[in-house]
Amino acid sequence: MESWLMIIILVFLLIVSVSRFLLLQWDVRRMTKQLEEISEHFGTNELLRTNTHNKYLARFADKINQLIILFKQNQQTFEKRELELKQEITNISHDLRTPLTSIKGFSELLSDPALSEEEKKEFLAIIQKKIDNLIMIVDLFYELSQLDSSDKKLIMEQQYLDQIVEETMLMFYEEFENKQLKVDLDENNVSPIFADRKAAVRIVTNIIQNALTYAKSYVTISLTEDDKYIWLRTANDMEETDISELEHIFNRTFRLDSSRTGPQLGLGLHIVQQLVQKQGGQAIANVYENEFIIEVSFQKWH
Repeated sequence: MESWLMIIILVFLLIVSVSRFLLLQWDVRRMTKQLEEISEHFGTNELLRTNTHNKYLARFADKINQLIILFKQNQQTFEKRELELKQEITNISHDLRTPLTSIKGFSELLSDPALSEEEKKEFLAIIQKKIDNLIMIVDLFYELSQLDSSDKKLIMEQQYLDQIVEETMLMFYEEFENKQLKVDLDENNVSPIFADRKAAVRIVTNIIQNALTYAKSYVTISLTEDDKYIWLRTANDMEETDISELEHIFNRTFRLDSSRTGPQLGLGLHIVQQLVQKQGGQAIANVYENEFIIEVSFQKWH
């Protein structure tokens, strides 16, 4: 009797083991088919599922799902960067073509023997300005390529932001005059900052160039300080814009007005933000009653 009972128990255990094995095998085949479908339709949000209660198989499926999610995130990031690159190429083509077309047109006009010396000088001045524009564009892209370079080290030293602002404003005096912009520069002295001089000059330059591009009638620049930071604030009036666009203002491909041409290419303010953050500060953009405001902070020198 006991031997029969033992045989029954063993047969029952064998049936249970075979059933669990067959169920496990079925679930593995089912998961394999799911993986094939996920591979064929990778754009969906489908993940691997298991119906067994085997903790090892469930853990395996969980790890596979983590890899799927990570790969999809990387794919989305790659697609986003690819779209940004296409937009940048479009911007580059647009902004390079404009000055190059002008240079070509005016250089061809110079070959006209009927031109007076005064007209030749005028055309040469235009050509020179367009060439300077092209050089500025190339410089922007070079600086952008250097932002994340390990070879590009910031030399953090004592700097005087009020002097940097005044010197940079003088560089653009003629441009402000030509656009007939009213400039209000707060010449109050502030404490020194802890910054890289080249980076600080580029930040101020890009902000001023942005104001020159979009200002309608005025630009105001002021410096204030608190316990930790020196704040540079630039404000200018502008055409009405969508405030929701502000969240993209520091993106590499963003333009307030895609129809305008100039050296910005959407890169100027992006470089400002990157350089400010690398030096422990922050960059903020805001619009109030059609006045565009940029505020950047620099650490105070201690």
